[in-house]
Amino acid sequence: MGGYHRGETAVQERAGFARQAGQARGAIGNTVPDVAVAFLADQPHVVMGGADERGRIWATQLTGEPGFLTVPGPHTLRIGALPPPEDPLAAVLAGAGLGSGPGVASEPVRIGLIGIEPATRRRMRMNGRAVRDGDGLRVELDQVISNCPKYIQKRGHQPLVGAPAPRTAVDSAELGPGQQRTLRAADTFFVATASDRGDADASHRGGNPGFVQVLSPRLLRWPDYAGNAMFLTLGNLELNPAAGLFFPGWATGASLHLTGSARTVWDEEEVARTPGAQRLVEFEITAVREVAAASPLRWSAPAYSRFNPRTSG
Repeated sequence: MGGYHRGETAVQERAGFARQAGQARGAIGNTVPDVAVAFLADQPHVVMGGADERGRIWATQLTGEPGFLTVPGPHTLRIGALPPPEDPLAAVLAGAGLGSGPGVASEPVRIGLIGIEPATRRRMRMNGRAVRDGDGLRVELDQVISNCPKYIQKRGHQPLVGAPAPRTAVDSAELGPGQQRTLRAADTFFVATASDRGDADASHRGGNPGFVQVLSPRLLRWPDYAGNAMFLTLGNLELNPAAGLFFPGWATGASLHLTGSARTVWDEEEVARTPGAQRLVEFEITAVREVAAASPLRWSAPAYSRFNPRTSG
């Protein structure tokens, strides 16, 4: 997995960035650099993407006290937390690699991870195979990817003060009016995808409020801005349209999870209607899960990235 798969190279060539992608290939490795070990140790959360027991792709978040992410070896990440029962990936990860009981994965679960520190606008991606390890997960890493800080909104965080509210989950097949308002106001979300072989990836998307367009209760669109020329997300979608989105409730601790399918829109006239877009991505929703009090973290109001293009709304 050190290079690009055929979906990634196809998108790189179509977008006209094959040469730049070749130069960027050096940012993909399979070991965690020392500086990243220290970075991960400071983080109170990590975003994760993967497939549930039904094969649907979801993106979600794991949290813990700083130090819950450790690197026991250069190819291994240990996560000292498991998703709570309400999380869409809880069931498949609870028994990952154990193979005992109905619906329990006998093989490691392929997941994508992104460690992100909004306060410093730093991030890194890690993709690999997870197995249950006591009260957490052990991930054997196939890819470790350096990422640029574009489109990250600066935020500070603090733990929740006082007793947490009850964690509850509500499922639906489409977005309700309040959820639509949440997405239209969003400045950040995370997207999970997988290749046709099932290798998972998680990535960040950011922009000014309004960059996520709600076309209907079951259809979203967002711009694909200039990035690192790797096209890891769009490359996966070229081979496998399944995708999952995670919208964090920065101020409330809620989480909004969507699963469905996505496609890249290349039509130049259509793309030109969205400021800053080089392409568009449309996402059709098949299931929604909203979890109240999913995270104990509370975040400050954002300082928007200077790279964010203006929005037309």
